[in-house]
Amino acid sequence: MYCFFFFLYISQVNHLADVAKDAALLQGVLMRIQETPNSSELVTYAPLTLFPTPVPKAVFHQAIEVQTHYNILVDKISQDPDFLQGALASTIEVDDFIARLFKIHQQILKEGRSQSIILGLNRSDYMLDLREDGTSSLKQIEINTFAASFGGLSSRMADVHRHILNVAGRLEESQRILNNNPAAGLAAAIAKAWELYGSERAVIMFLVEESQRNIFDHRYIENELWKRNIPTIRKRFDDVCKTGSLDQDKRLFVDGCEVAVVYYRNGYMPQNYVSEQSWDARLLMERSLAVKCPDISTHLVGTKKVQQVLAKPGVLEKFFPEQPEVVEQIRATFAGLYTLDMGPEGDRTVAMALAAPDRFVLKPQREGGGNNIYGSEICQVLERVKDSKERMAYILMDKIHPTPVLNYLLRRDAPLKLTNCLSELGAFGAYVRQGKDMVLNKCVGHLLRTKSAEHSDGGIAAGVALLDNPLLV
Repeated sequence: MYCFFFFLYISQVNHLADVAKDAALLQGVLMRIQETPNSSELVTYAPLTLFPTPVPKAVFHQAIEVQTHYNILVDKISQDPDFLQGALASTIEVDDFIARLFKIHQQILKEGRSQSIILGLNRSDYMLDLREDGTSSLKQIEINTFAASFGGLSSRMADVHRHILNVAGRLEESQRILNNNPAAGLAAAIAKAWELYGSERAVIMFLVEESQRNIFDHRYIENELWKRNIPTIRKRFDDVCKTGSLDQDKRLFVDGCEVAVVYYRNGYMPQNYVSEQSWDARLLMERSLAVKCPDISTHLVGTKKVQQVLAKPGVLEKFFPEQPEVVEQIRATFAGLYTLDMGPEGDRTVAMALAAPDRFVLKPQREGGGNNIYGSEICQVLERVKDSKERMAYILMDKIHPTPVLNYLLRRDAPLKLTNCLSELGAFGAYVRQGKDMVLNKCVGHLLRTKSAEHSDGGIAAGVALLDNPLLV
């Protein structure tokens, strides 16, 4: 929706035979939009690239095809409390946020899970690592199991780039833009969970922030649910604190509405829990009969530490016994991942990172973009924590080296210029399980985010990356 405010102007520009060359004209168009006074309620276009970015067909299809295996892997880990306990044992010693989440996980296990319906909406993110022979290898950055965003806005990007390419006279390229509608696929999985819950009066509750900059991304999914005559409400932690309750059957009621599905779009960062009442609200929802997306166990699966443990020899085989081809497909996407736990192995990781910091990324257990540590800053952090348990709050990962591509970046209040760019490809996964039966397991779309090569880290919500489309080559 954001994007079309911008393209209403573009469509009125006559004789735009080559959009890229007419940067001055486009900058004027942008300035007309930006003249709107600043306001907390200002509607503006989402940041986007002017043109789609070339992506090799083979690695694109690799990301799409492996996603259903990642869905199953996430689900299996979430149902394995012993594995989660072992994987996160060192992390919860030093990371208060993960420890609080794990405490809720333990309480739910002690009480027994109230709901057998599991809903997972995740996004696995990758970059293309340039090999010495010039080919690209797909390497996973992370898997997001909580509030995997931009399924809504990315559902409109195909039409946006088709329009731009048509205006620029590139009809053949415009016809190669892939159809992509993650919003519909994500909503279909939510709808299935709602249906299995079994109450037509019950609602889908979007658990949201106090002030939501990315609201239209939510709205696309909400609208898909309303098309199915499934009611949705938007509530904050504070609303759940004040009006939330469980009845004798553990059905969740918020502001008088029975909640069939809690769809968390808030709660993945420590600052989201502004008080003990916020934590109480999270526990209330987790204890309830409502389907949680994600439930607390699945939330923990998305930690960087679990990602690092999965890369150890023999671990994937535990979850896919007698399925070597699945293990191979998943493992092929792993970058080098290294523990910083106390002991000889962690000591070797510290020494390796200090000797060549530019080869690695130091990653804390945080989401939301802009948290990773690079270059000389790795040395500063590790020199400070190398002899203490504080280092266990991090993992180390090989730095991926994608090939830069030239593009124009369109964002509010920024000059339009040709820029060296790096891209990150995401695959959206959706699954629903009831008891032991996997009712739905799909890859429901993709997301391409592009940023200036001068930025090491940060996503769209962090103000660094922009929406994009893959143009398969």
